[in-house]
Amino acid sequence: MLNLVVCLKQVPMVTELPWDEKTGTLRRDLATGMMNPACKHALEAALQIKEKYSANITAITMGPSAAQEILHEALALGADRAILICDKLLAGSDTFATSWILAEAIKKECPKFDLLLCGAYTSDSETAQVGPQLAEKLDLPAAAYVEKLEINGRTLRVRRLVDNFRETLEMEFPALVTVSMENYEPRYTKLVGLENSFNENSVIILDAGDLGINAAAMENQGSRTRVRKVFLRNTQKENVFLQGTAATVVTEFLNQYQRKISSAIGKSIEDSKQTHEE
Repeated sequence: MLNLVVCLKQVPMVTELPWDEKTGTLRRDLATGMMNPACKHALEAALQIKEKYSANITAITMGPSAAQEILHEALALGADRAILICDKLLAGSDTFATSWILAEAIKKECPKFDLLLCGAYTSDSETAQVGPQLAEKLDLPAAAYVEKLEINGRTLRVRRLVDNFRETLEMEFPALVTVSMENYEPRYTKLVGLENSFNENSVIILDAGDLGINAAAMENQGSRTRVRKVFLRNTQKENVFLQGTAATVVTEFLNQYQRKISSAIGKSIEDSKQTHEE
């Protein structure tokens, strides 16, 4: 039986995010959360592997206590275990710190895993860094933006589309992949699974102490990113109403916006030329 670990992230559903202006971090405790869309595809890939090859799935996330919601969702969909890493000491971690903390948790709770699956990126930051950094921390072969997985014994074959080239790669277990959103359409949650996911002690909660992480360790291995300023860009739209015959309206439109249109078209043509030359 294969041992799979799926790294999930809870992301905000709102468009205007509650930022802490002093620390430059997102107040996730105030934001309505959901499972990151790409993580859902990674979980679906793991569920399909479980159905086809027989596997045990551990879902893991780091965040506030509210992040348990997406772990219950993962359990309802078919995950076998769920782990939440929750500690104020770890709050505000960037991708460098997050990958290190996840690596410590995986080494402690899932030391004999075969395959790690992550979403290719998250909707709240889109850095696409945690998966590759986690592979580096655990010294694993890895492939990003995977759209299809096949398993033959201890060999994993993946297909991905990168820079307009479709690649097929092979690697031995243990390995890590980040899953894109082209395939593995997430399934619906069944009511029976949802009820079972809220059984007592269904989510294992780890704090920094459980992982052997203290303030000094966070100082040495923690976040390298420093947020200098957080602000929301205000955008304004102006409606322009043109009247007259079709010819008159087209003429007036071109008189007002021809320079902007030409600039946009010129940039598009130039970008296209550069792409073909490359």
